[in-house]
Amino acid sequence: MIIKNADDKSSLIQQLEAQLNSAASEQKNKITQELRNIRAGIKGEQEAAYLIDFDFGKSQNTLVIHDLRLEIDGRVAQIDHLLINRTLNIFVLETKHFHAGLKITEDGEFMSWNAFRKCFEGMSSPFAQNERHIAVLSDALARIDMPSKVGLRLSPVCHSYVLVSSKARIDRPKMFDTSRIIKSDMLAATVERFFDKAGVFEVVGSLARCLSAETLEKVGQTLLRMHRPAKFDYAAKFGIQPGQQSAQPETIAPSVMTKPEPTTQTIVSSEKPAEPANPYACRECKNTNISVQYGKYGYYFKCGECDSNTPIKISCGKSGHKERIRKDGLKFFRECSDCGSSELFFANQL
Repeated sequence: MIIKNADDKSSLIQQLEAQLNSAASEQKNKITQELRNIRAGIKGEQEAAYLIDFDFGKSQNTLVIHDLRLEIDGRVAQIDHLLINRTLNIFVLETKHFHAGLKITEDGEFMSWNAFRKCFEGMSSPFAQNERHIAVLSDALARIDMPSKVGLRLSPVCHSYVLVSSKARIDRPKMFDTSRIIKSDMLAATVERFFDKAGVFEVVGSLARCLSAETLEKVGQTLLRMHRPAKFDYAAKFGIQPGQQSAQPETIAPSVMTKPEPTTQTIVSSEKPAEPANPYACRECKNTNISVQYGKYGYYFKCGECDSNTPIKISCGKSGHKERIRKDGLKFFRECSDCGSSELFFANQL
């Protein structure tokens, strides 16, 4: 059950690209590196999100939230992916994208390979980073009116995992436990093993916390209302003077899949993407009165005139790239994980 997709970061890339054209040479190097980091992060998160959605997107037992940002008492958590099971076991997933490889020492220090310098370099521990996220998430969950059973408030249990690309090389130590560092294509199997290996007390506790699918969704929607999209002022960060660039601080537009609720305030970007003109038509009657529907073989166009079906063909224009369709309410986006692109291509009518 997916209730939130990743926020659209295309505006950040556009802002940086615009500043790159007018920046001084020393600023351009920093902006270029920032662009590289953002694109790598987007690619890693999209690859993980595709696999998460494939394995858990239709499940009524697990709720999926992508790209959740919380601000609680001055502390911030930027959580890449969140899986909330009906047993209130919450899997907090931190995504890391490595170009060449990852090495973990016997002392638990993390190092990434620098292909330019031909050596491993130290990096912050994603375990420690994710534990900080869990601390903020726990504070947020404490503010939610959680369901109760036999008069006792149910308490979620958080579990930390780090996801890396399925193609990444990982040099694991013999002694330090790295079982919580998993490749993204092994997440479903890891979650299944988690429940299989749970002891008697864990199983009893999980069953006692078990929620209905409806209650699970309500908990997720309440947590989702705490989401605060990030704001970036790259002109200030890179020291670009007002005369060089007049861009305003950019807010990432949230992408939420949710049922309308009277108490839910939907946060939208200050710049809404233009509704695309409809270049598509029914292959049988050529009528443009069509809508995107989901069936056994994925998304397709349904004709409102002759009731026939038309396949949807999407492409980023680059051979060998893998594309997918992402639904956000009535809007449908063509996304390519290889080049990190996301483009609105169709919107159903109310």
